[in-house]
Amino acid sequence: MDVLHDGLPGVISPYLLDAPEPTLVDPGPSASLDTLRGELEEVGVGVGDLRYILLTHIHLDHAGAVGHLVRENPGITVVVHEEGAGHLADPERLVASTRRTFGEAHDRLWGEVLPVPPDRLKGWRPGDGRPLAGLRPHPTPGHIHHHLAWEVESSGVLLTGDSLGLVLHSLGPSHPATPPPAVHLEEWRDTLGKRLAVIEVDAFGPAHFGLHADLHGRRVELLEALDALAERVERAMEAGPEAEEADAEAFHQESIAAQAEFQPEGWSRSYFSTFPARMDWEGMRFHLARRKS
Repeated sequence: MDVLHDGLPGVISPYLLDAPEPTLVDPGPSASLDTLRGELEEVGVGVGDLRYILLTHIHLDHAGAVGHLVRENPGITVVVHEEGAGHLADPERLVASTRRTFGEAHDRLWGEVLPVPPDRLKGWRPGDGRPLAGLRPHPTPGHIHHHLAWEVESSGVLLTGDSLGLVLHSLGPSHPATPPPAVHLEEWRDTLGKRLAVIEVDAFGPAHFGLHADLHGRRVELLEALDALAERVERAMEAGPEAEEADAEAFHQESIAAQAEFQPEGWSRSYFSTFPARMDWEGMRFHLARRKS
C-alpha cells in the first residue's frame, strides 16, 4: 500500500498479507494513519479485522502508528525483535532520538507515538522459529541491530524493511539508508554478503518503496553503495571539518540527481527534503567515528 507520507506518493509502503488472520507489516507513522485506514478499507479490511502487526524494526517511519492501531483494536498482537519491544512499550527515548534528528519537523512527519501495552507485544529472538505459519523471520542487522526481514513463503516475497536500502524506482539506483545512530557497517556487510545471499524469492518489498525483482542484484548493488559511502566519508574525515561539510552536501545533491532521472519532476527533491541524504552521510560518519574511538 501507499500511505502518501507527507502528501508524496511512493515514499512509505506498508504491506497487508493475504492470510486467514489479516496481518500488516510495517504500518508506517501515525501521521499517515488516515491514509492507511483508507487503503485498508479499499481492500475490505478494517483496523478491527487485523490480528497481527509484524515489524522489521522500530523506527517511526515503520512503527510509529502501531500504538494507535492497538488502541483501536486491542486484539492485535505485535511481533518485533525482542531488542525493539521495550522501545514500543515505552517509546520516550525513541521519540527523543527521532526528535533530535528531525527537529521542528518531527510532529508533522511522524505524528504522536503511543505506547503499545506489553501484553500485546511478542518479542521474537533468534531460535524462536516462526511466529506465524508461512512466515519466516530473517535477522538482517546493519541498518539497526534488531532488524528483521519477513519471508512470505506462500507468495515468494521477502519484505525487507530497510535492509536492502531504498529502492524508490525499479530502474533507479539503490540508496543506502544509514541515518544515525544505529548503523553498523560490518553487520550490514554480513547481512548482504551472507544472510540474504542464501534466500531465494521471486520478489522483495522494501518499505521505501514497493515490490521489485532481482533480490541478489540489489543486495550486491547496496553492498557496493555502502562501501563507496564509507570510503568517501573516511576521506572527508581525514581532510577535516570543511571537507566533511562539503562532501555531505555533495552526497545529498548527488542523491537527488540520481533519483530524479526516474521520478516525476520535483519528486526527488521533495523526498530528500524529508529523508535528507546528508543524514545518511552523517550516520555513516557517526558509525566510523565510533568504530575508531
